Amino acid sequence: MNTEDTNWEEEENLPPPTPEEETQALVNAIRRSRGFRLLFVQCSPQKGQEVIEKVTEELPQKKIAVLSLEEAIDKLYPLVEEYKDQEVLFIRGLEQSLLVYEAEKRAEGWNTEEIYSYSWHGVPRILNHLNQQREQFRDNFPLCFVFLLPRFAIDYFIHRCPDFYDWRSGSLQISSDDDSFREISSELYNWALSLNPQERQQEILNIQAELKHQYLPLPDRANLSHQKAILLLTEERYSEALASYDKSLEIKPDDHQAWYNRGIALGNLQRYSEALASYNKALEIKPDHHIYWDNRGLALAKLQRYSEAIASYDKALEINLDDHLAWKNRGYALSNLQRYSEAIDSYDKALEIKPDDHIFWNRRGIALYYLQRYSEAIVSYDKALEIKPDYHILWNNRGIALYYLQRYSEAIASYDKALEIKPDYYEDWYNRGIALRKLKRYSEAIASYDKALEIKPDYYEAVYNKACYYALQGKIELAIKNLDKATQLNPEESREMAETDSDFDKIRTDVRFQKLLEANSETGL
Repeated sequence: MNTEDTNWEEEENLPPPTPEEETQALVNAIRRSRGFRLLFVQCSPQKGQEVIEKVTEELPQKKIAVLSLEEAIDKLYPLVEEYKDQEVLFIRGLEQSLLVYEAEKRAEGWNTEEIYSYSWHGVPRILNHLNQQREQFRDNFPLCFVFLLPRFAIDYFIHRCPDFYDWRSGSLQISSDDDSFREISSELYNWALSLNPQERQQEILNIQAELKHQYLPLPDRANLSHQKAILLLTEERYSEALASYDKSLEIKPDDHQAWYNRGIALGNLQRYSEALASYNKALEIKPDHHIYWDNRGLALAKLQRYSEAIASYDKALEINLDDHLAWKNRGYALSNLQRYSEAIDSYDKALEIKPDDHIFWNRRGIALYYLQRYSEAIVSYDKALEIKPDYHILWNNRGIALYYLQRYSEAIASYDKALEIKPDYYEDWYNRGIALRKLKRYSEAIASYDKALEIKPDYYEAVYNKACYYALQGKIELAIKNLDKATQLNPEESREMAETDSDFDKIRTDVRFQKLLEANSETGL
């Protein structure tokens, strides 16, 4: 039996839909896909890799390939031709072509506003190619294309590649719990936040009218451009905000807040290398601002440069030891480097300052779990649940820690709590089944797997474990039937496990069981 394949989860953004739910929606969309289909996923490179791994893990029966573009291209069609035999093709790195296009336009004398206006004044060659070739893609490639793109690239598709983009079957945004860059608390920013959308738009129009005056003094022009950028930033119109910051910085290049906020706009567009450069500019002017160092660390973490990110958080903490977010972010970066003991120390520092944050407690519990300090992990999860008792992932994580302490009845009770909150969370049904097996409550375990399979019908691990439990009960017909289904869903892994799994000892000499394993010996697996 596959006893160790429990599923634990880290916390995600809480407002619906969560990244976890968006990822599952993508998995479901790909599972249902037949023939030509276009899916667009807005995500960071790191999250994109996680998405690929998740889809590959959950859909082993699908033929899945990844096309990684390391440099700019003008035509995608010729590169895709070699993947005709696939069912799903992830495409990542297409933004490289857009960055080269922007660099070319700058060399031609275009200003930032012209580049980021997404007008039809200019269309990148790759997007022009996709607009023109969409029928050929549809007619010649009967597969599901999944484009993994940062936000700014999605904007390009919407505005400058509408013919191709309009054929999409779905568009999802998958973020992570550390996606939000920190704003500066300032009078201007707070004023912009206090306005409703209509009032903000009116202010933007008023500023635009003032900026049209030819004889407006340069300092006033810089200040108005910055003010307009702040309004656009609060409206989440990041590309327009970026253009306004550039206008302001042309006049006043030593405005550290403008450089910093420009970094925020770039970060929210998932242009992390450029965001990093903006934060560096801000820090050249004002090196003693801890939030600048903190956001610089976030940009580095998004680029998976975790050691450099930690150094940036350390700089922030030299300036302000009470920056709980810097401590939390530092802990997260340390965890990504598998330096869990140090990560726990960072989370402890964050919790000294802000003890009522359930995310900090959950992160701490996960780090303790990795160190196999399960009892302490449970204490952390319990603390988090005192603050956020309706967070199903905490109950799931707590259940797994209890399972590894062999406290199976308590683990089941934790999974039950998670399922009261989120009954369609198939991982909890699966984990519950594993714990029930340890108590030899096979019928209940099978019922749990059936629940998981109602939600995820191709969950081969659940089908395989059902076969194990039927075999243990001497129900040979049902054991063979379920093992047959598991081998159809994932032939290699199911047969490989069954060859040595002691759960099947009672039926190992059965001819039907032997036939199910034949494919392994024939292929030499």
